Amino acid sequence: MAYVFKRGEFSHGRKERVQFDKITARINKLCYGLDNEHIDTISISQKVIAGVYQGVTTVELDNLAAETAAYLTTKHPDYAILAARIAVSNLHKETKKNFSAVVKDLYNYVNPKNGRPAAMISKQTYDIVIAAEQLDSAIIYDRDFNYNYFGFKTLERSYLLKINGRTAERPQHMLMRVAVGIHGSDIERAIETYNLMSEASSLMHRRLSSMRDDSIEGIYDTLKNCAMISKTAGGIGLSIHCIRATGSYIAGTNGYSNGIVPMLRAYDATARYVDQGGNKRPGAFAIYIEPWHADVFEFLDLRKNHGKEEVRARDLFYALWIPDLLSRGQWSLFCPNEAPGLHEVWGEEFEKLYEQYEREGRARKTIEAQKLWYAILEAQIETGGPFMVYKDAANAKSNQQNLGTIKSSNLCTEIIEYSSPDETAVCNLASIALPSFVEEGRYNFQKLHDVAKVVAFNLNRIIDANYYPIPEAERSNKRHRPIGVGVQGLADTFMALRMPFDSPEARRLNQQIFETIYHAAVEASSDMAETDGPYETYEGSPASKGQLQYDLWGVTPTDLWDWETLKAKVARTGLRNSLLLAPMPTASTSQILGFNECFEPYTSNIYTRRVLAGEFQIVCPWLLRELVDLRLWNDDMKNMIIANQGSIQNIEGIPADVKAIYKTVWEISQKKVIDLAADLPDNGATDKYALLWLEEGPQDRHVLPSHATPRRLSSLRSTKASWRPPRSSRRSVQVDLGRTVFAKPSSSTTSSTPSTPARSNSVANGLQIKQEPVTPTLNGFNTSVPSVATSSTTKSSAAMPDRDAAFVLDERTRLAAEQDPSSLLHLTAPARKRTEQAKLHKCAPWRTRRRALMCSG
Repeated sequence: MAYVFKRGEFSHGRKERVQFDKITARINKLCYGLDNEHIDTISISQKVIAGVYQGVTTVELDNLAAETAAYLTTKHPDYAILAARIAVSNLHKETKKNFSAVVKDLYNYVNPKNGRPAAMISKQTYDIVIAAEQLDSAIIYDRDFNYNYFGFKTLERSYLLKINGRTAERPQHMLMRVAVGIHGSDIERAIETYNLMSEASSLMHRRLSSMRDDSIEGIYDTLKNCAMISKTAGGIGLSIHCIRATGSYIAGTNGYSNGIVPMLRAYDATARYVDQGGNKRPGAFAIYIEPWHADVFEFLDLRKNHGKEEVRARDLFYALWIPDLLSRGQWSLFCPNEAPGLHEVWGEEFEKLYEQYEREGRARKTIEAQKLWYAILEAQIETGGPFMVYKDAANAKSNQQNLGTIKSSNLCTEIIEYSSPDETAVCNLASIALPSFVEEGRYNFQKLHDVAKVVAFNLNRIIDANYYPIPEAERSNKRHRPIGVGVQGLADTFMALRMPFDSPEARRLNQQIFETIYHAAVEASSDMAETDGPYETYEGSPASKGQLQYDLWGVTPTDLWDWETLKAKVARTGLRNSLLLAPMPTASTSQILGFNECFEPYTSNIYTRRVLAGEFQIVCPWLLRELVDLRLWNDDMKNMIIANQGSIQNIEGIPADVKAIYKTVWEISQKKVIDLAADLPDNGATDKYALLWLEEGPQDRHVLPSHATPRRLSSLRSTKASWRPPRSSRRSVQVDLGRTVFAKPSSSTTSSTPSTPARSNSVANGLQIKQEPVTPTLNGFNTSVPSVATSSTTKSSAAMPDRDAAFVLDERTRLAAEQDPSSLLHLTAPARKRTEQAKLHKCAPWRTRRRALMCSG
């Protein structure tokens, strides 16, 4: 007879016989409010019993039950809620309820290895909590059960404090600890912030730095600062424009520089060694350089998977800080030691200095701008980088332009700040969960406005309460007081309101949401300036001259909020914060609340999520619930979605309106995605040379072309959008239960599908099961040369991956290319030559051969 060890203060270690009914009763108790028609607690109990061994503990039984329920999430979304409830209930049984008791344990912690005190919280926080009994009574532990399983596991792994390897905090303890850390002895504000964080927002922080100077001391002082920042879980953006190029003379040693590559390998090793917060996640550094730097081609190769290892640094992220002048013709490369000051100016000043250095013959070499352009695109297709950020637009539309030339963005490109050798810029970020304001089919803008004001106030408080690993960061943060309010779950908001991501209604809502947040942030900053005064460097900023963001962009906001009254108030009080909005990626924090990242569309309707307990298949919860309600969800439907790579567009039986709402990012016109980013009246507008820029920097919006080619990326880059690698055009074999599954495409995705289907228990009629080998073909090969089309129309030729144009090969040549894809460039050289000649002829109005070749034709 199997037995289990009981937990608890009075029963710990006591053996008890394992009872199936008792396990089932415990699971049933946690099923309140769930769809009992679809939740099978008996099945979960049977699988738990199957995993019982002699001497198993009740903690292990709960973990097994939670994991079992999580694996069933693809059957019904309520299984994810049940899994979280089991896991949270298990944690509650293993931790103390009283917040002050937990804080006491954390403060009095002693390292068992050396017997030394190792308090996990500050004495100030400890004294406040012990003296404020109302904090204990303010916590609502039932809110722990609002997380889904994967959000809870993210909290448990990365945010909840542990004592000797065992989690000591509950999620509500952690949120109250953070609230007290922000507001100190202001208990009323701390409780208000706790309530908002437990329902609507989350916090994190990032930093960006500037290279001190081009010397051994400057390089290694900067490296040390980066290590100190990474140690405290800060992500880093670093500009290296001032570092001399390869072969540059070194006066101190009478030698010559090895350039930026060996230096960046040292930074690469530091990023791996000094991870964020002590083995929680790898360190993250983004390195920025201007494309006039003579080592720019070596810079573009640093993340590539081929080439000599000693000239690669693959654990860093790379970004180009691009002046507008790059798009205007021939391009000269300089060493910053031989042509100083280019990184210190922008706009017309940069152009004058750059052209002066060209006339003086200081350029290392002059190249066709197209050569550099295609090298950038080739690197992006292969590695997903570098990021491309636009120097002139960044400076022209920043409220910090009065401080000096801004030299970089941060790790995730959502905020742009001034940095210098004496100042390491810091951005204090919080994201608001947008779906929290959907109420009965309408969006509550007033509630969003209220929450955004509180978030802005909290971020301002963090500036004073924060710990700064280096004095340069504290100096910058307290002088300029930047904050960044972002969002998460925009796609979920559209789904909750049944709006297709690319619909006019979604576009309008997108405008209203960001206008509301910006108005609230400006109002809150003005309120704080009225009591505490404007930030130190306010005078001379665009805001001090009556220019808010929509003025810098030359657009007019909607009539949702009263901007004239607010402007008059700002003119009287000033602003407490130099920067206000910064939509960040929210890659991990959005998982906690169970929403999609930031403002991005879903990349797939079914995907795998990995946690310490294993890999779990996840279906978009909104789609899953809808298909369950329509009685369309079953294993056959799941297999068809898998076979269609997470898409539902070609599956028969799904209503057209459902298909429109649940398009993935690969199925949404990328122009529509760019329009949403550019259409924000309070933060940005479209012009030829600057797009997607929010108040402090670009939106971190990724644009995902399904088939990346240099031609498509060149078109995309004309909008200056961010981009990340495309989904592979090769389809892997779709396997389920030992079968290879292919979904039969529907004959029509719109007109032939009824908007409301008859209820059915099965949609398997459209499913075809085939067992056949899959042979790799040229369809998956992405070239790194401009796409062109010949005039041949041989029907038997194999189609190449780019839809816009295809090289047409005879059968023998096609077979040779299939055997050796690397020969494709050689095989298609004649076609490229003909296209080049055609461009020269067609683009005759261009004055030069160089400009004609850069023309798209």
